[in-house]
Amino acid sequence: MWKKVEPILKKRGITPHRLSLMMGDKNDSNVYALKNGKIKRPSFDLILRIAKALDVSLDVFR
Repeated sequence: MWKKVEPILKKRGITPHRLSLMMGDKNDSNVYALKNGKIKRPSFDLILRIAKALDVSLDVFR
């Protein structure tokens, strides 16, 4: 999943920390766990929040 998120972040100049803030998270743990491979199968809620924060379709993450 991170392989699909990372290029979007790089293209837009968004850091993982900023993504967390855009998602409304109080800390970075979900985003960094995803980035570091600690979350192998992210929940639908997490995927949805990332998609909304980045203003992209859920289809991007298929």
